[in-house]
Amino acid sequence: MTKQVRVRFAPSPTGYPHVGNIRTALFNWLFARHSGGKFVVRIEDTDVARKVDDALEAILEGLKWLGLDWDEGPEVGGDYGPYFQSQRLSLYREAAERLIKQGDAYYCYCSSQRLKEMREEQSRRKQPPGYDRHCRNLSEAERAQKESEGITPVVRFKTPLEGSTRFNDLIWGEVVFDHSTIDDLVLLKSDGYPTYHLANVVDDHLMEISHVLRAEEWLSSTPRHLLMYQALGFEPPHFAHLPMILGNDRAKLSKRHGSVSITEYREKGYLPETMLNFLSLLGWSLDDKTEIFSRAELIASFSLERISRTGAIFNQDKLNWMNGAYIRSLSLDDFTRRALPFLESNLPDAVRRPLSIDYVRQVMPLVQERARTLAEIPELTDFFFADELDYEPNLLIVKKMDRESSIQALAAVRNRLEPLQTFDTTSLETVVRPLADEMGLKTGQLFGTLRVAITGRMVAPPLFETMAVLGKERSMDRVSAALIKLRSL
Repeated sequence: MTKQVRVRFAPSPTGYPHVGNIRTALFNWLFARHSGGKFVVRIEDTDVARKVDDALEAILEGLKWLGLDWDEGPEVGGDYGPYFQSQRLSLYREAAERLIKQGDAYYCYCSSQRLKEMREEQSRRKQPPGYDRHCRNLSEAERAQKESEGITPVVRFKTPLEGSTRFNDLIWGEVVFDHSTIDDLVLLKSDGYPTYHLANVVDDHLMEISHVLRAEEWLSSTPRHLLMYQALGFEPPHFAHLPMILGNDRAKLSKRHGSVSITEYREKGYLPETMLNFLSLLGWSLDDKTEIFSRAELIASFSLERISRTGAIFNQDKLNWMNGAYIRSLSLDDFTRRALPFLESNLPDAVRRPLSIDYVRQVMPLVQERARTLAEIPELTDFFFADELDYEPNLLIVKKMDRESSIQALAAVRNRLEPLQTFDTTSLETVVRPLADEMGLKTGQLFGTLRVAITGRMVAPPLFETMAVLGKERSMDRVSAALIKLRSL
């Protein structure tokens, strides 16, 4: 193409941003950035009945979180506004009236009850559902009668009864739909608001959209839109219909597969870099081996030719692996900064706040290798912040030890720790490790008992690093508390 690439993401604020919607936004954004074009955000807010109050904010925040900046649209403006369809109603009415005047559309007066009965009858006869064109050829007198009855009509497009529409989809190749399979769709509803079909055709033309990248489910609507482009004398954009996102059972991704809103993934501690990378691989690939991409690499590599027709599997295990890899790549300061809000919000209420960022920075290296999400960090680290540990005393008695040997082991550890002036990892290991041989224990037994005393857990970060972060006073207090627990058994 010689003209500039202009693509759009056109969400409807009828719900929170689904990963499928955001994947569509991402592919549009990548295509625009790769091509040096423009990424436009347009809000399709004409479904008044289903509008969700804070959905628009969630959609825009989701885009911002992922770094999908837009060149035109809400909050930034642009030369092709307004970017809310509810503010463009006169444009749709004008287009609908023009189509009626040309004989390419007509007023339909059918009641919702009649349409319901029509669909039920079609179902009984095992006919494909679709409008039966009852009002398509009403006479002037019949229309006047309907108007006199106070019926507010809808406007329907007059689909050709014969022939077919053929187009080249940039992903699916040549696609053909017979007109006999397409009914006369509604363009303008009785409340004056347009349907998606009319509004997106008018807006894509007036906003000079060059490419429409949208979900595969809209493929069957494309011939309808092309017929409207033709009737209105508009040059159509190029179309590319993106593969569906599927769960592991190969069914369309839904809530039963887990989180589907991008907002939920943010709240569950996934990094925006991870989500950007992971979503880019849902239907697109550079090759058969590269899985980790920076933002710059994605922009440089992205092309429509590498988008697959095959449904993309949303693999939660792969997402967790990828998020862990991104977490491990963060600098300590960055990891600390990102983890802090999750700790502040999710540590037990008894933990004193605000947390010391310097102390958190000491804790974070001990869990950075293990954490798969930021939301896991409070559970992995809560014993670093608690004043007292709550655990079953029996955990202090590890395999092939009893109450007395456990008491002796911890008492010996406390005696070795008492005189230490330097309480760091090296000093701790130097005085504690030899105790195992001296007491006829395996290091796993000694360390296992001590680990429970220090953390309240059988599995925890490296023992001596943990004790060094906790400090001498708190470590000694925990060994003493463990001795009390054992003696009370």
